Amino acid sequence: MDWRSPRVRLLIVAAVVLFWMVAAVSRLAYLQLFCYGDYLNRAERQQHRIVEISPHRGILYDRNMHELAMSVSVDSFFAVPSEITDHDMVARLLSRVLDTTPDDISTKLAGSANFVWLARKLPPEKAERIKEMNLHGIYPVKERQRFYPKHQLASHVLGYVDIDEKGLGGIEYSLDSQIRGRPGRMMVLADAHRRWFDSSEKGAEAGSNVVLTLDQNIQYIAEKELSQAIRDTHSIAGTILVEDSSSGEILAMANTPTFDPNARGDAASDARMNRAVAALYEPGSVFKIVTLAAALEEGITTPDEVVDCQMGAIYVEGHRIRDHKPFGLLTVSQILAKSSDVGAIKLGLRLGAPKLYDYIRGFGFGAPTGIDLPGESRGLLRPLDHWTVVSPASISMGQEVGVTAIQLISAMNSIANGGVWVRPHVLRGYGKNDELISTEQVDSRRVIQPTTAATLRSMLEGVVLEGTAPAARLEGYTAAGKTGTAQKIDPSTGRYSPTQFIASFVGFSPINNPAVTILVTLDSPVGLHEGGDVSAPVFKRVAEQVLAYLNVPQDEPVNPGLKRASYQPKSTALEADSSDFDPGQFESATAPADIVSPPQQQDIAQTRPPTLALADGEVVTVPPLAGLTVREVSQQCARLGISPVLIGTGVALEEVPEAGTTVRRGSRVTVRFGRQAPPLRTTPAGERKN
Repeated sequence: MDWRSPRVRLLIVAAVVLFWMVAAVSRLAYLQLFCYGDYLNRAERQQHRIVEISPHRGILYDRNMHELAMSVSVDSFFAVPSEITDHDMVARLLSRVLDTTPDDISTKLAGSANFVWLARKLPPEKAERIKEMNLHGIYPVKERQRFYPKHQLASHVLGYVDIDEKGLGGIEYSLDSQIRGRPGRMMVLADAHRRWFDSSEKGAEAGSNVVLTLDQNIQYIAEKELSQAIRDTHSIAGTILVEDSSSGEILAMANTPTFDPNARGDAASDARMNRAVAALYEPGSVFKIVTLAAALEEGITTPDEVVDCQMGAIYVEGHRIRDHKPFGLLTVSQILAKSSDVGAIKLGLRLGAPKLYDYIRGFGFGAPTGIDLPGESRGLLRPLDHWTVVSPASISMGQEVGVTAIQLISAMNSIANGGVWVRPHVLRGYGKNDELISTEQVDSRRVIQPTTAATLRSMLEGVVLEGTAPAARLEGYTAAGKTGTAQKIDPSTGRYSPTQFIASFVGFSPINNPAVTILVTLDSPVGLHEGGDVSAPVFKRVAEQVLAYLNVPQDEPVNPGLKRASYQPKSTALEADSSDFDPGQFESATAPADIVSPPQQQDIAQTRPPTLALADGEVVTVPPLAGLTVREVSQQCARLGISPVLIGTGVALEEVPEAGTTVRRGSRVTVRFGRQAPPLRTTPAGERKN
């Protein structure tokens, strides 16, 4: 082969070129097919920065569509450090506005070449100052910030969010996926010299709006009165709940300590705790409503049965339990009104541990209520096989059991609601724009019969009229409820504290057609510490304002001489006694359990009238009801299969239709009750007096 031949030289050059082409194509194919992803990621890390932009969270409304939480547009600032020629100068200028040190800003600028957050969601005045500086390499971007226009109002229900608009408490947390929506994205682009030259944004998708059951006016009333009660009693904490008696809707949920969700970082962790659903405490005498409800429902007692309360002491399995006062013979109604521990224990022991346990669970204790708020506690109720021989006695008067405020108001509301337990809830619906999806699905179960509930309502009215809570008596409305004063456990000793108490009152109004159920608890009041003295007056003030606001018709004449309950403490010294305080001090003794059946006990069969099975359309005659009590009217109507509409309290004064009228089964009979005036007396001088 002649190497000098042009043909040969051409072939050699062609072979070399072909080799390099094959090599180049092979390398290019390798890079494109096998290394594409790796190099693309490297390029994006060097040239792109994708920043998530917080979405427009949905608005939280109260039941009347007043805004309680919203998102507003604010300025955030980022820097492209490669465009900043003098980092130190920029750090010094910005530190004066951002209230930080120049070193902190310099550290941020040194952390990246093409993007770094400098400050997010600044107040308008600070944002304007930075814009006026017109610093090269510093850029603004619009973000959304959560704003609570009512500040502390309903903060524990609403909750709060973090810097990225993620819910961290309350409804903001439990419905975060619906409220938050989808975040937007901002892409920042840089050239080969890492100079920022463009950005693009993808808009965020707004979240759903939420309508709550709260009423901002009722919430304000509850928070105002709770704040006043805390100041007056020097309590360390407290809770007020207002619930619609028929639907289970929470109209107000107030807690102290509280916080402003606009500045959640300034609040202590205990201030952000929703005590109404998370704090456990022994209920004390309020729990007697469960004991008496069970005893009445099982037919083992009647309101008029007389029980020997043994002058304030009873022996249970060798343990002596002392009452707060030495009561003798009391009717069952008086046991509730005067809050006798011995009387409640006797009924609880007569009922038996298994049935008592079943009714406690039936009233919702020992399990979450299912309220649509995070952090709810299930309470503390030991399994039946873990009860001691003394447990039925202790639990009958409200010890050895831990409850939450939401459980307790739900139990009382069961009595107000005719024996039906209704799940409490704070959510009415949610949706986008004006299309709201209702979430109101009544979750209820019957706990006791309507006649038992009616009897209990009448007995609970006695607590207000002649028992431990005269300070809860309302002007223009009937009211019923129960006081409680329970000792707290001293953490240092593990025993009941002689000075720390939980004072509570839970009740409803009006008694025959309850509109609202209200709970008031005060933690560790100083001075007077009894529920009837410190919590009942708060119930009165809240109930009177709420009932008037809701335009609930009055069912009681207003007494011009009845003044509003004063909240001035009667004593500044710690009281050792309590009108409804459950001391729970057990003393070893050898005497047997003393459960005395009263001689006046009636046959159980006589306490429950038979219910007649009437055919559809059968006619009955309206009986004469004048002079009968609420319970007696309910029994008469139940026998005949007619539905009573009860107005007022006391004894029946008139009925519509009149007695003797023929009506069909299921018809309604309206009965108005009142208090008959006492007979006139004549003095020796001939002067007539009432």
